[in-house]
Amino acid sequence: MKYLFLVLLFSLSANANSYGSLLLEGNCTTCHHKTKSISAPSLKIVVTRYKEAFSEKKEFVSYMSSWVLKPKKETSIMLDMIKKYELMPELGYDKDTLEIISSYLYDMKFNEEN
Repeated sequence: MKYLFLVLLFSLSANANSYGSLLLEGNCTTCHHKTKSISAPSLKIVVTRYKEAFSEKKEFVSYMSSWVLKPKKETSIMLDMIKKYELMPELGYDKDTLEIISSYLYDMKFNEEN
């Protein structure tokens, strides 16, 4: 029984990760390339900056998902990127979706091939 629980837990974790990946690819990468800043800062830059400010995953997810829900210059930790690319528009995603994406981003590993 204990092993069945572990397999189920691992499966749920993998599925959540896949769901986070699907949400990221279907929404964020329209503007944010993973490693190249083109029309918006790269996800690698965004994640690096947020992890510098919020090293704990819970804080990272909370702040990032709240900020993307209602982007404001006054609450941004990336004013230089706003100056370069302008303020991210409000996109109308719900908080739960943004938390899943933010959680996936926190765990994401970047390389130049992404």
